[in-house]
Amino acid sequence: MTYVITQNCCKDATCVSACPVNCISPAPGTPEYAESPMLYIDPKVCIDCGACADVCPVDAAVPADSLGRAELVYAELNDRHHRTSSEQGTPEQVEGPLFHPWGAPSFDWTLPSDFRGVDVAVVGTGPAGLYAAELLLLHTGSVVTLIDRLPVAGGLIRYGVAPDHPSTKRIGETLGRLYSHPRVRLLLGVDVGEDVTVEQLSENFDAVVYAVGAATGRQLEVPGEDLPGVHSGPEFVGWYNAHPDVPAGDVQLTSERAIVIGTGNVALDVARILSTDPDELARTDIAEHALEALRRSPVREVLLLGRRGPEEAAYSAPELLALEHLPGVELVVEGSAPGVASTIDEAEPGSHAELLQGASRVAVETSAAPEPGRRIVLRFASAVERILGEDAAEGVCLTDGTVVLGSPVVSAIGYGGRAVIGLPFDEENGTVPNEAGRITGTPGSYAVGWFKRGSSGGIGDNRSDAAETVRSLLDDAVAGRLPKPAGSSRAFVKQVRRDVPDVLGVKELGRILRAEKGRARPEGGAVKLATAEELVRAGRGR
Repeated sequence: MTYVITQNCCKDATCVSACPVNCISPAPGTPEYAESPMLYIDPKVCIDCGACADVCPVDAAVPADSLGRAELVYAELNDRHHRTSSEQGTPEQVEGPLFHPWGAPSFDWTLPSDFRGVDVAVVGTGPAGLYAAELLLLHTGSVVTLIDRLPVAGGLIRYGVAPDHPSTKRIGETLGRLYSHPRVRLLLGVDVGEDVTVEQLSENFDAVVYAVGAATGRQLEVPGEDLPGVHSGPEFVGWYNAHPDVPAGDVQLTSERAIVIGTGNVALDVARILSTDPDELARTDIAEHALEALRRSPVREVLLLGRRGPEEAAYSAPELLALEHLPGVELVVEGSAPGVASTIDEAEPGSHAELLQGASRVAVETSAAPEPGRRIVLRFASAVERILGEDAAEGVCLTDGTVVLGSPVVSAIGYGGRAVIGLPFDEENGTVPNEAGRITGTPGSYAVGWFKRGSSGGIGDNRSDAAETVRSLLDDAVAGRLPKPAGSSRAFVKQVRRDVPDVLGVKELGRILRAEKGRARPEGGAVKLATAEELVRAGRGR
């Protein structure tokens, strides 16, 4: 029986190199890899060895005969990808196995035999920073100092992945083993740009890798956007994930209809969390304050507004399929906008629009209370002109004059980076200017992840991204292009622990994680501490 890759896939791509018959695609480094939401196994080539399942950090590769009823669609997705594989130059339907050619051997880490490594600071403990640290530790004798502004590690894995995706979060355990590595120092609760400067890092380390992510939401730039009850995607995700930057009371669920602007995966995550039975969410690590709010929530309908048509929706197939199989919730398409129905009916196989062919089409009276029942509504060709309300958001007005009543209003239209004091920054793109990870005009400083390339790609995409940056760093080290630091990393760490209040390390992180497991609900799932003060107290054993 063949193996199948399912929704949990994070594109870590460890499985690609582990497969003895090269039946998993697309491979990192190919154009298809950057565009694909997940990886796929060719069922006609798979030999059922289970090597992919052994190495998958998120348990996404499973035997086909173990799939539940709602997961059977992934067997079809895996097969369809290879039967219409553009990688083979055959976009038409193909019969029989597609034997993917092996790539030419590459030796990315060719280093002199006497190269001892470098003393590196990595700013950020999300997947991008940890992948970079892992490569440095694995291929060299480098010493790595991990720095994070929050008093707990994890970044995107802890605070970006939806709580009802626990398998995806398991990659945090895989990468988390680095915290206790003998050549790793961990400094939590240290804000680079505030507590320490970019110059201090450059003066004490051979190189600095910035993996600070993209923590802000892109703006709609419409009137009323600053009203209470309007939230960016990162704010709302941070609220249900217990992010210390988002107070528990920031989100109020008071209306029967919630409005989500955007059709990307974050928008679908928000819609799914708002629509899922709270008893099911109690099995996860969702924030306690969010769970309590959802138990009291009157929300019965979540309306997602897409500015463009269904053919240009930004969601991935796995995330949309998760909505289609949400118990007790109907997924429907508001079909009144011109061209929407015909676009779905005539959609090309495998397109975003084709995924909606099985969804019901309804007419939604958006200026009145929702109809009975629970549902998620996709409404396309619906650009927002302004947010309605005086003291708080009450809905939106679209450019065609349609009024949509509901609250909260969540603007999930993308993430943007935040400037680090002392580094160049591209405000328009929300990234640091760089070339192959080398930060422009700042020798010895490098970038990885969303800070480097913008908010595109998932957790696994950071693996190949980090490889490019680490390659640049090591090339510079071998060629003697790294500036010689005036101080030492050891002295820097001592000074930070002396001067920065409430700085935590690996022992304190262990106490925090044990404290959260000790707060687990009867249904299961650790309950995260939601404020910086709580995290520090737990870390100090208080």
